Order: sequence, then C-alpha cells, then structure tokens
Amino acid sequence: MMNMLKQYIKGVFIMSLFLLTIQCKTIKKNETKPEEMKAITISKSDYGKTPDGISVEQYILKNKKGMKIAIITYGGIITSWTAPDKNGMYQDIVLGYNSLDEYIKSTPYFGAIIGRYRNRIANGKFTLEGIEYTLAQNNGPNNLHGGVKGFDKVVWTARTSTTDNKVSLELTYLSKDMEEGFPGNLKTIVTYTLTKDNVLEVLYEATTDKKTIINLTQHSYFNLSGDFNKTILDHEITIDADTYIPVDETLIPTGELAPVAGTPFDFRKPKTMALEINTDNDQLKKGGGYDHCWVLNDQDEGMRLNATAYHPESGRLLEVFSNEPGIQLYSGNFLDGILPSKNGGTYASRSGFCLETQHYPDSPNQNNFPSVVLSPGKKYSSKTSFKFSVK
Repeated sequence: MMNMLKQYIKGVFIMSLFLLTIQCKTIKKNETKPEEMKAITISKSDYGKTPDGISVEQYILKNKKGMKIAIITYGGIITSWTAPDKNGMYQDIVLGYNSLDEYIKSTPYFGAIIGRYRNRIANGKFTLEGIEYTLAQNNGPNNLHGGVKGFDKVVWTARTSTTDNKVSLELTYLSKDMEEGFPGNLKTIVTYTLTKDNVLEVLYEATTDKKTIINLTQHSYFNLSGDFNKTILDHEITIDADTYIPVDETLIPTGELAPVAGTPFDFRKPKTMALEINTDNDQLKKGGGYDHCWVLNDQDEGMRLNATAYHPESGRLLEVFSNEPGIQLYSGNFLDGILPSKNGGTYASRSGFCLETQHYPDSPNQNNFPSVVLSPGKKYSSKTSFKFSVK
C-alpha cells in the first residue's frame, strides 16, 4: 500500500513537471521583444510659441526597430534622431537644442528645411526674364539659405499619415510673392517619411504662380558617435563625384567644375575627414575646411547613392540617396564652441557635418549650371533618403 502511494505521488510530480515545461515553452515561443511590440507610430505635443504668439508643435516618428525622429513645425527642424550602433544601442546623432527659444535665438540652421534657395547667391541678386531681383545680403555680400527669414524660421502646417510599414509627416508652407525678395506665391510641401527599415525619406514638392527659382534641402548636422563633445574628424566619408565646384573668397562658385583627382576633395574611396582637411590647399582655406558642392555622377539615373558616412567605433553607417545633381559636404567649420549642446557643453568646431543634396550654389547667375527655374504649371519635385545601418 505504501509503495502504491509513493508511485502515485511520483506520477503526479512527474506530470506536474511535464505540464510546467510545456507551459514555459509556450510562453517562450510567444515571447516578444520590446521593440517588436511597438507599432510604427507618430505622436504630437506642444513645443512652445514664437515671439509673435504662433504655436509650434513637435511630432515624434518612431518605428518598430526603435528609431525615433523628433520634428518641430518651426522650420521643419529635426531636433533629435536616434540610430543604433553595432551593439544595438540607439543614440541621438544630430546636433540641435532642447527648446524652441534656443532655436529662435541663434542657430546655424540645425536640422532645418532650407529655402527658398539653399546655399549662396552672389551679391544677393539674380535676373529672371529681364527683371533683376534683390535679396538680403545675410552672408557677407551674398544671400545665404533664403535670406533673413528663410524656410528655417517659419511655422509650417502639419498633417500626418500612418501605415503598417511607414509613418509620414507632411509640412506645408505658402511663401508669398516677393517674400525675402523672391517672386511668385510658392506653395511648398515637404514630407518626412520614416520606414520600418531605418530610412528617412524627404520629399520636396512646390508649385508657383509666377516664374521663380527654388533649391531646397535638409540641413541636419550629424555626429554618428552620439557624443557631441567629440569631433567628426574620425568619420569616413565617400562621395560619388569626379568633380567639385571651386569657390572664391566669399564661397561663391567661380564657374569652374574641377576634377577631384589628386586633391583633398577626392572622396571616391572612403577616407576620414581628418586625413586632408588641414592640408595647405587654397580651396580648403577659403572654406575653413570642407564647405563645397560636389558634382554628382550619373545624374541621368535619378535616385542613386550619393554619399556615405561611417563611424568605425560605433559601427554606424549613413547612406544618402537623391535625384539631385549636387551635394554639399560641410564639416562644421563655423561652429565656435559658444552654442550650447543638447547633452551639456558646447558645439565646437567640426562637432557635426552636413551632407546637403541640392542644385549648385549661385545657379541663377551661372549659365553653365543646371537650371533652378520653376514656372507656373510646372511642379518642383526632389527626393532624398537617409538610410542607417551598422557594419
């Protein structure tokens, strides 16, 4: 009798262990990593008001992998952008501020939409259909990035959309005829789209009721280390360009398209920013480093890989694609250690770099450059994609 009782108890114990094992396996099978539980989302919050009382909103785009991009309606500015390193750690990799007041007070175009015309126009003047237009001279004798109050300093109207694979923020702004000296009522739509694969697509579209000029870009300063107290000189850069555009003392194109071969401007194979940035080169001295436009190869092919940036220590790789003819590499030369950074300290020289897809600088005054004229009945359309991965 005692043996039978022992066998019964043993059987119950074994059966309990069996059932418990099955239950644990079921739980493990259905277990979901935190990042897989999160849907691709977009959220909205208040970000303050401009000095004239206009409300500014912040939108946060987030995908299932964990990439998170914060964008405000003031200037369409990307205020933060997280990307993973080789260990899967997501860190903010763009320069910027923590408040609207700081962006309004003083900013070197951190993360902003640039227009109507990005880059420089010589002497703040251009002629269109026999009419000379005069713009603000806000960069020495030249016009820079649309003038005193360009697209980086206006409040855009926002609309959102979401699917299973991507989330979009559509920003709209009507630039009125002769705003900052530019002709035509220009309706501009910039759509930021975050995909499930850690790609940010930026689509620029515009129409006008009078012939005008247009050249838009996105002006994020990247530091792929995730540490804004470090410089970007250890980043490895490639640019798919056989030629670049030399500039004069005020950084206006001379009109020449010069070969990159045998110069510090040859990035056809990966090299660190530090390798030749301080060499005794007349063009580098004029820009204080890299602040030039490269003439991209294969312009007839539309969307294509233009440039890459790789940070060996973190493993972060940024690839830039566009359908534009040019790209500006800016090595943060004019950051002066005064502007406060998001994580304490200040932004020193070369603590961030920009890869700005674009038409060439001063195109309205350079007959041999691709046209930047937009006519009524036509649609301006340009697209750039920023893809993040690790290696």
